[in-house]
Amino acid sequence: MMASALRNSFLSICLVLALPALALQNGSSAKFEPLKPEDTHARTSINVIEQLTRHHYVRQRLDDDLSSQILDRYLEMLDPQRSYFLASDIETFEAYRYVLDDALRKGDLEPAFKIFNRYQERLRDRLEFTLALIEDGLEDLDFTTDETIETDRSESPWLADEAAMDDLWTRRLKANVLSMRLNERELDAIKETLERRYSNRLTRSAQTNSEDAFQLYMNSVATSFDPHTQYFSPRTSENFNINMSLSLEGIGAVLRSEDEFTTVVRLVPAGPADKSSQLNPSDRIVGVGQEDEDMVDVIGWRLDDVVDLIRGPAGSKVRLDVVPAGSGPGAQPHQISLVREAVKLEEQSAQRRVLNVERNGREHKVGVIEIPTFYIDFKALQAGDPEYKSTTRDVRRLIQELKEEGVEGIVVDLRNNGGGSLQEASALTGLFIKAGPTVQVRSASGRVDLFNDEGGDVAWDGPLAVLVNRLSASASEIFAGAIQDYQRGLVLGGQTFGKGTVQTLIPLNRGQLKLTQAKFYRVSGQSTQHQGIIPDIEFPELFDQKKIGESTLSDALPWDVIRPTRFRREQSLAPVISMLETRHQSRIEQDPEFAYLNELVRRNREQAARTTLSLNEAQRRQEKAEEEAWRVDLENRRRLASGKQPIEDMEQLRKLSAAGEASGTPPGGPPPLTALDEDGVPADDEEAGDESGQIASRDEEEIDGLLQETGKILIDFVTLRQSVAELDDASVSRGN
Repeated sequence: MMASALRNSFLSICLVLALPALALQNGSSAKFEPLKPEDTHARTSINVIEQLTRHHYVRQRLDDDLSSQILDRYLEMLDPQRSYFLASDIETFEAYRYVLDDALRKGDLEPAFKIFNRYQERLRDRLEFTLALIEDGLEDLDFTTDETIETDRSESPWLADEAAMDDLWTRRLKANVLSMRLNERELDAIKETLERRYSNRLTRSAQTNSEDAFQLYMNSVATSFDPHTQYFSPRTSENFNINMSLSLEGIGAVLRSEDEFTTVVRLVPAGPADKSSQLNPSDRIVGVGQEDEDMVDVIGWRLDDVVDLIRGPAGSKVRLDVVPAGSGPGAQPHQISLVREAVKLEEQSAQRRVLNVERNGREHKVGVIEIPTFYIDFKALQAGDPEYKSTTRDVRRLIQELKEEGVEGIVVDLRNNGGGSLQEASALTGLFIKAGPTVQVRSASGRVDLFNDEGGDVAWDGPLAVLVNRLSASASEIFAGAIQDYQRGLVLGGQTFGKGTVQTLIPLNRGQLKLTQAKFYRVSGQSTQHQGIIPDIEFPELFDQKKIGESTLSDALPWDVIRPTRFRREQSLAPVISMLETRHQSRIEQDPEFAYLNELVRRNREQAARTTLSLNEAQRRQEKAEEEAWRVDLENRRRLASGKQPIEDMEQLRKLSAAGEASGTPPGGPPPLTALDEDGVPADDEEAGDESGQIASRDEEEIDGLLQETGKILIDFVTLRQSVAELDDASVSRGN
């Protein structure tokens, strides 16, 4: 997973000394023209190093230790699954382990390009080898043996020789063929699909240019400081909306390149993908099709080229082949269709609704405010528009409306909220506290700046809960952390993302550098970095914390603490949290929705623990049958507990899903068992359709058991609030 997290975009690097001639041991038939650095690359590399060493939050020295780290990072980015370089290649590269720092100071890029050229040669050799196997015929592939294939080679030894490399790639071809056989594809169709896939990759490898190599190398240097520091080439800078603004024109998704896949980072609130509920963070896009045109296999494509396929005019349709998030070894893709459209600010606005919670024969009202992002219309604000839109202004209005409806408590739902305006996160906190600091920002020099609420009118002083999950990040963590530090309300859900750093864009002589220059700290002095916010009461988390979150990123800055600032807690929640936890646990033991979620979490962990995939067809068909039986059984247990009629088989489940009447596999839920692609990750199949058994999401009102339970906990808190006040009074009387 280390390499996966690093390949966020096209990156680059710099080395030193002359590398010996790199001739292929087996001799490729294809002519290969080595890439060379452009004249401007040397100057740009020196510029990048100057900015990194002078202005990065961590004042890291450019020395032998960093040189060693850069070499490892470069090799990880080039060959994350250790499927191209041989052990002899790596041994040759060791000559540069402790000299790259000297090369970077001089702008010497020749060794970096020699390593990149060796990678290109190995890549082309592997693709030609696989195409030759396909041309020889797939009929003789044997699927009756007990062969297996590793599902993740990122930590495996480098392959010793050509024979070992040939064996690995033969198994990968078998994995692809078996995947399609399990999906009832004809052999001729399988051959056609694989020939097209590998031929396209071979063609695209020939289109790689020196700018690609340079950017990859420079980012190996940049991400050695921290994973959010990146170099953007001129072309990448033009595609600023992909890499920096966190929006993708057309479907509203943030993408990155990861192990030759295009992976979803997050969804833009109120965008087509978000509103469709068909795409989730960590999903992998393996095919793109326009309207009714043929699906294009995009495994191994450049990120910007994939983006060009997905983009399009508003109102047009794009089809995507998607491997679901959390998929275990061999998951098949399913196809989704999205209509491109522009995302409007008002569609990202906070929304409200009322939950009805029954308790002892009485119905209680709980207000819910969903905040998809922390937004503010700066243009309207600067123009003096008194009606400019902002999160805080909208939430204040929604709170008043909920008061008029007689709610007894309010839930602020920040699930999947990736952040936004720091100013708005601070201002929103002020709607719930009387006055005081909201967040601390520490610069590289050690200076700490405070954001404060100056004590405006408190919009809501009643019972409060904040609901978060693994995708709640940045500004969301600032708000949730402040509410928790002030003990103003309960924080419920899953551990948050842990993005607690601040970046700025620095223009270079060529391209831009996104540089980490500061860190966020809570008023208690704790960093939000790496660890995120730990909820007071935790819910089952379907997002795999080993794949999503700051802690999954190599060289992420650590969690730490600084001096707390002066602030006054609103109350003491410690006496009641344990009581609330006890009631919560007792309640969910009988809750079918939580039983369903816990089963998904358990199954997901089992799948993630698998390290090999069988290439025996009989065994794989049995595994597929068992997986489908498990899905049907899980769905029926939930349905029976909810008073619904059970289903008979997967076919009925698929039909109910298409009609919107069945439960879905939430993000990170268990995948079916099928096959891997040529790089040891789930294979795509242009005609897979919904054969994977991936089920569409259920209606939000029905499935959101987490929100329902949050409402119940808040009503518990209402009944215990008086006890909290009495405990505080008793503490004061004792002089504590």
